[in-house]
Amino acid sequence: MPRFLVLSLALLLSGFATGLAQTFTPPAFAFLGLPAVASPFQPPIKYEPTDGVPTFAVRPPVLRLRPGAVVETRTFSRPGDYYEKAGGPWPGEVGPFYIEGATPDDTLVVRIVRLRPNRDTAVSAVNPTGISAVAGDSRTRILNDPLPARRFVWRLDRARNMGILDLPNSASKSIEMPLKPMLGRLAVAPAGAEGFGGLWPGNFGGNMDAADAREGTTVFLPIFHDGAYFYFGDAHALQGDGEICGSGLETTMDVTFAFDLIKGRRIRWPRMEDADDIMVAGSARPLVDAFRIAQVELIEWLVDEYGFEKLEAYQVVSQGGHSRIANVVDPNYTIVAKFPKRLLPSKR
Repeated sequence: MPRFLVLSLALLLSGFATGLAQTFTPPAFAFLGLPAVASPFQPPIKYEPTDGVPTFAVRPPVLRLRPGAVVETRTFSRPGDYYEKAGGPWPGEVGPFYIEGATPDDTLVVRIVRLRPNRDTAVSAVNPTGISAVAGDSRTRILNDPLPARRFVWRLDRARNMGILDLPNSASKSIEMPLKPMLGRLAVAPAGAEGFGGLWPGNFGGNMDAADAREGTTVFLPIFHDGAYFYFGDAHALQGDGEICGSGLETTMDVTFAFDLIKGRRIRWPRMEDADDIMVAGSARPLVDAFRIAQVELIEWLVDEYGFEKLEAYQVVSQGGHSRIANVVDPNYTIVAKFPKRLLPSKR
């Protein structure tokens, strides 16, 4: 049986068991023609995190998986942490997951099959010495007085998929916004013996804070160590482009992943694909360098895999591409460069 049928059937069966069937779509990577590994009748692996970690690095794995595995899990939280009280500690990220057979010559493929908030509140905090795109923060001082600390608690109407915030000092006394759940942090262990704190994005993924990392998106990550060492966390019920105040609607979520490998194919920076676009995430400071990384990698993707000549790829990305400012608050800024799939020829 072709791999896309095997993996699609496996996810569909798991969807009936977990209420996902009505939102299921086959993973984009299922059409890569890789050999089947997982049995279509094998149930998803359920993983309950018991701790969070503060860095992306090589460390003993919490879970070992084979390519083709589907994992039902959640982001980590503990009583009294950041999500529950002002000044509460950040709970850390979940991981690492060790992917059997993954090598630095391969690409890790992570399909976000399901992503749903699992509590009725989300918080967004303004901190005088925190991180901000438009005010002085811990990295960039300005002469203006620091903003006062303030913690906004949004109510999540999960049945209606809406976020609600009271605005007692504004003309509109409340506001509602549709939720768009996303994962801020998706990472592998960085190269060598490096360990990056959870706030950092880079070529390993990390805290990209890209709103495109949502249900239905396939994320492609470079691999720097055998096993890849995959991490995830930092769920946002909603986040605007740039994350300018330094936080989205921070909450916890249930998440289902499907894992796979593209053997013998290496990438340099994280890629994503959804129903509409192929995307590359570049992270650096200044912002223009993140933009350059993402655009160059996107152009080279069109050349390497879609048969474009280099200058012609440069031209069509210049005219038909679009970009998202994912974050301008983290130690590195992140840009996501996109190209519409409707303009792509079949892969070579």
